[in-house]
Amino acid sequence: MNKVKTIFTVKDLENLSGIKAHTIRIWEKRYQIFTPQRTENNIRLYENQDLTNLLNVSFLNNFGYKISKIAKLNEAERQELVKSIYNDKSKRELAINDFKIAMLNFDAQLFHKVYDEVCKDKSFKDVFYNIFIPLLDEIGILWQTGTIKPSHEHFISYLIKQKLNSIIENLQLNTPITNDKIFILFLPNNEVHDLGLMFVNAELIQKGYQTVFLGDNIPLEDLQDFINHFDDITFISYFTVSPTPEEMTSYLEEFSTRILENTTNQLWALGKQTQYVDQLPNQIRKFSGIESLLAEI
Repeated sequence: MNKVKTIFTVKDLENLSGIKAHTIRIWEKRYQIFTPQRTENNIRLYENQDLTNLLNVSFLNNFGYKISKIAKLNEAERQELVKSIYNDKSKRELAINDFKIAMLNFDAQLFHKVYDEVCKDKSFKDVFYNIFIPLLDEIGILWQTGTIKPSHEHFISYLIKQKLNSIIENLQLNTPITNDKIFILFLPNNEVHDLGLMFVNAELIQKGYQTVFLGDNIPLEDLQDFINHFDDITFISYFTVSPTPEEMTSYLEEFSTRILENTTNQLWALGKQTQYVDQLPNQIRKFSGIESLLAEI
């Protein structure tokens, strides 16, 4: 396999591991846990193996092992000790670390291997809430700090989307519709973050509801067509980056006028952009997260 060569600064290691740069330097100097390369200006540079080593050291330290004891182990011994610590908390933390390594190396095989392992004793719902959501939150911070590139985020998001698509297809084929209510799921123009909405879609199908999943970049005029086809529609949307905070209120007001007025239809809104709306139009509700929305069904 052609390995991706990735070079990290000490700040990158801090962002990826949660260990402060100052602490990393102390561990390096006092315990020789790392042997970084140096630039002509004496700036430390680290490679993939250094990151893997640090994640193992951090993991063991979080589970009560003193750094002085960890430092006496070689990398292979640390890896074996990590594997021996097995419980729900450790499994989640290890999976998140391994998914980050898969992302940084663009390693789809590692992603699928880790995914299959965690799914042996967990439902996809548990994996999504307790592993994928924390992972995606971390990835968002890594992207904002410049530690990873957009291509890394796209890569890991696509692999998660593969799993969701497979689950949704299986549910659609095997789950009977037992409720009259219909949900139409969409993302507004310039919004492409659809993983959360896809998960909501899967949960609704599993509960026996009819859903129509439209995906991203859906203009309001496309939604108007559904008013003539269905009664009592609940629209669900995720507002992560669009509309902008300045446009959010006017978007919801226009949605109310064009889609909800003189109907029993509703809009359920998720996503951080909803925090910029103080007063919601009639028949529009906002939710703090996926769990609170699904609790209403």
